Amino acid sequence: MPAILLATLNARYIHSSLGLRYLYANMGEMQQQTAVHEFTIAQRPLDIAEALLAEQPSIIGLAVYIWNARESAELVALLKTLRPGLCVVLGGPEVSHEWEEQAIVRQADYLICGQGDLAFAALCRQILQGQPPAQKVIQAEVPHPDSLQLPYEAYSDEDIAQRVVYVEASRGCPFKCEFCLSALDRTAIPFSLDRLLPALDKLHRRGLRHFKFVDRSFNLKVSHSRAILEFFLARMDDRLFLHFELIPDRLPEELKASIARFPAGSLQFEIGIQSMDPVIQANISRKQNEAQTLANMQWLREHTHAHLHADLIIGLPGEDMNGFAQGFDRLLALRPHEIQLGLLKRLRGAPIIRHDEAFDMRYHPSPPYTVLSTSAIPFEPMQRMARFARYWDLIANSGRFTNALPLILDLYPFTRFMQLSDWLFATTGQTHQIRLPRLCILLYQALCGPLNHPEAPARDAIEADYARSGHKGRISLEKMGTPADIVDTGHSQRQQRHRQH
Repeated sequence: MPAILLATLNARYIHSSLGLRYLYANMGEMQQQTAVHEFTIAQRPLDIAEALLAEQPSIIGLAVYIWNARESAELVALLKTLRPGLCVVLGGPEVSHEWEEQAIVRQADYLICGQGDLAFAALCRQILQGQPPAQKVIQAEVPHPDSLQLPYEAYSDEDIAQRVVYVEASRGCPFKCEFCLSALDRTAIPFSLDRLLPALDKLHRRGLRHFKFVDRSFNLKVSHSRAILEFFLARMDDRLFLHFELIPDRLPEELKASIARFPAGSLQFEIGIQSMDPVIQANISRKQNEAQTLANMQWLREHTHAHLHADLIIGLPGEDMNGFAQGFDRLLALRPHEIQLGLLKRLRGAPIIRHDEAFDMRYHPSPPYTVLSTSAIPFEPMQRMARFARYWDLIANSGRFTNALPLILDLYPFTRFMQLSDWLFATTGQTHQIRLPRLCILLYQALCGPLNHPEAPARDAIEADYARSGHKGRISLEKMGTPADIVDTGHSQRQQRHRQH
């Protein structure tokens, strides 16, 4: 039985914890008595507690994030109730700041704030040697990347075959965007390529083809970024897929030359635009050259095969719905493949709190601490924006409605899609669990109704999109379709089997 368990609750099974694997890789002589256990937030904390306690550990290290904070708090309460003598050590961004007010910290034995790659092993060593530190809260020093053992051998064959594998080429971020915890970093420090590239090569030789880089600013050091791109170009095959987060206004010619050589389907860039308004960018200490950002987005769309995933944040201090709408329409005109619309979240420790009074920022008191209202967007309009974001993900980002979407957006994209969003919610009362056949009917109704589009092209577009989906059911749009007109073959067959039993 391992004496030390490293655990966390991932959002879904497909995710894997890079942080736990760093802790495991840096356990030194204690690695043989350490094990990693990953669960998901869909599992009951009671069942997770049972699984962990069955191994009779002396120490459990639990990584706590914004997405698992509630479940982690319940888990720690159960562990300490069932085994009061068990040593529970917390770490992770959710508990590294403002920890004084958190019940989960009061129940645990130790808390490591910051990057615990080396600090966790040092603490375990003290505890197992019978010399536990007197202080409960340990402020970890930021380790230099070259001082760390790389974690990639800790990915199992199952991870490589079935899950998203996360890697990083650098630690930290030099920018000070106030909504992000990386604003607390001093700078970004790259990992030595002499160590990183052989580790990536080993993952590749083990069969990994989907590499998701977690660097906040992959293209910060251009020579480093280009070397990594060239490394993968030399190993290109039809299964390789790379994900990077780019600084939007930094794309020099030597980097463009490498990017342009990647074939379709192999490269995705997450581009954090966040706001198109320079005034709002200044409010949150975000430095972004607007002209260069627009030029780079246009170049990427026109001269590369990269899939462009652009981010906008709803509810930033001072940005009203009008300003957001203008920025949305400008970004959409650049034709990114996806626009991810996220409501601002008040991450613990992030400097965004300095605006609370001036802009009357109100956040949900429970994780993930989503913005509820600001002086520029009151609560009810913010709810409309939240629904807009959900429907945009369901309709536009899904890629299912390539024929219908241009008809929906027409000449005034934000206004038209907000009109659709308001109508969908008024009609269904739902933003989730709308099955594809019903969604097609609803979009057809909306196009022919409140969006005032001619019936024939609307019907042709919806039917073409539905056919492309490969869905086994069929839909009827002949009578200005209603949800009752849906004929879902799979659903009908299930109902028939139910009646037979």
